[in-house]
Amino acid sequence: MSMILSLDQGTTSSRAILFDREGMIRGVAQREFLQFYPRAGWVEHDPEEIWSSQRDVAREVIAETGISSQDIAAVGITNQRETTIVWDRKTGAALYPAIVWQDRRTASICDQLKAEGKADLIQNKTGLVVDAYFSGTKIQWILDHVPGARAKAQNGELACGTVDSWLIWKMTGGKVHATDPSNASRTMLFNITTKDWDDELLAALNVPRSMMPQVIPSSYVLGETTSDFLERSLPIGGIAGDQQAALFGQNCLRHGMAKNTYGTGCFMLMNVGNQVRPSKNRLLATVAWQTGMDQPYEYALEGSVFIAGAAIQWLRDGLGIVQSSSEIEALASSVPDNGGVYFVPALAGLGAPHWDAYARGTIQGITRGTTKAHLARAALEGIAFQVADVLDAMRQDSGLAIEELRCDGGASVNNLLMQFQADVLQATVVRPKIVETTALGAAYLAGLAVGFWKSVEEVQTIWQSERVFEPAMASAEVKRIREQWSEAVHRSQQWIRP
Repeated sequence: MSMILSLDQGTTSSRAILFDREGMIRGVAQREFLQFYPRAGWVEHDPEEIWSSQRDVAREVIAETGISSQDIAAVGITNQRETTIVWDRKTGAALYPAIVWQDRRTASICDQLKAEGKADLIQNKTGLVVDAYFSGTKIQWILDHVPGARAKAQNGELACGTVDSWLIWKMTGGKVHATDPSNASRTMLFNITTKDWDDELLAALNVPRSMMPQVIPSSYVLGETTSDFLERSLPIGGIAGDQQAALFGQNCLRHGMAKNTYGTGCFMLMNVGNQVRPSKNRLLATVAWQTGMDQPYEYALEGSVFIAGAAIQWLRDGLGIVQSSSEIEALASSVPDNGGVYFVPALAGLGAPHWDAYARGTIQGITRGTTKAHLARAALEGIAFQVADVLDAMRQDSGLAIEELRCDGGASVNNLLMQFQADVLQATVVRPKIVETTALGAAYLAGLAVGFWKSVEEVQTIWQSERVFEPAMASAEVKRIREQWSEAVHRSQQWIRP
C-alpha cells in the first residue's frame, strides 16, 4: 500500500487528496457545493450535499489517478470546524440544514449566557469565549426550533456532531458515532482539562448527553468504511479539525511553533505543549491533537479571523470586480499602495481578538480617485492586518517573540499578500513546498495510526519550505498604517445593535 487518502471537507468545497510516503500529492479532486443564506447573518449547508460531494471526490481521485483502493493504506478526515449537524439515529437523515461556523443566529443565546454569568465558567472549562461561532448554541437552536426535535433528543433518538462526525457516520453506515478532541474542543460543551463532555455545560445549553459522539484520539483506527464507499473497506485512521490538522501538517510539533492558514477565514495556531494555557488577550485555548490512546493531549493557542479568502470571493461574486480569485494579485499589484483605502472584512462579525458579533464590514477612505485596484489591494491588506492583530495577542499571551510564521491555505500562494504579511508582522513568513497542509496533517495522523509512517520523527523529515518572505517595509510606515487600520476596525464595531 503506497498512499493515504485524505478527505478535506471545507466550508465551500469538498476535496480528496492522495499523498505518498514522501508527503507529495499524487492526485486531487475537488467539488464546490452550495452556500445558503436564508436570512441576514445566517449561513447553511445541505448535509446530504456535504456527504455526496465528499464521497464523489473520493471516488473521482481514485478513478483519475488510475490507482486501486488496494493501494490505499488508510483514510484521514479533516473538516470545517464548528459547523453543526443534527440527525436521526434510525433513518440517518439530518433534521435541519447544517448551521455553518460563520452563522450568527445564536448571538442572542450567547448574550443570554453572558447575562447569566456563565462566560467565565465556559472559558475555564473549554478554553473558548462565548460566541455564536461555536457548536453548542447551534445544537440548542436546532432543538428549540425544529418541531419535535427536543422530545426526540430526550428519548435518545438523535445524534449530533461537527462535520467529521457526520462523515464518519455516513462512511461507516451508521456504525460509528465519533469525533476527536480537536473537534470536540470547538463545541463549547467539552471540558479540555477533564477530557470529556461536561454535564454542567450540557445542562447550561440544554443539550442531552446522549446526542454527543464518542471522543477518540486524532490518530487512531476508529472503524472502517463500508465497502460501497470505495471498492473495499478502508480503515479510518485520522481525524482533526482543519486548523489543528494544518498545525500538524506544518510540523509545528514543538512548543512555540506557529502557523496561519489563509482559507475562507484565517486561523493562527501556536503549539503550547501538554498543558492548557488560558489566554489573557481573548485568544482561544484549544486541543491541538492526541496521537494515540496512551498519549497526552497537545494544546494550542488560537486566533480565528472569520473572513479572509471569503472577502476575495465577495469581490468576485458580490461586486464582480474580478472574474476569478486568481486575478486579484495582478489587479492589486497594479497600484503601488492602497490609496488610503482600508477594508475591514467583518462580513460575519469580528473574531479574535475583538469578538464582536455585531461588527459589520466597512470600506473606508474612498475618494474619487479610488479604483477597483485599490479595493482589491485593501482587501488583501485587510487579511494581513487581521492576522497581525492576532499575532500581537499571541506574542503577549505566550511571552515569545514568534519570529517565524508558517503559512498555508489557498491565499498563501499570493506573493503580494505574503510579502505584505511579513512587512506588517515585522517577522519572517515561510511558505511550505506543499501548501495543502490541512489535508497533509490528516494524512499524517491516519498514516501514523496504521504504521504507514513509523513515528512523528519520520513525519518531521518530510516537511520542506518553498519560499521565505522577509520584512522589507520601514517600521515607521508599519506603525502608521497599523494605526490607521485600528481606527478603521473601531469604526466597524457594534454596527448592528443587539
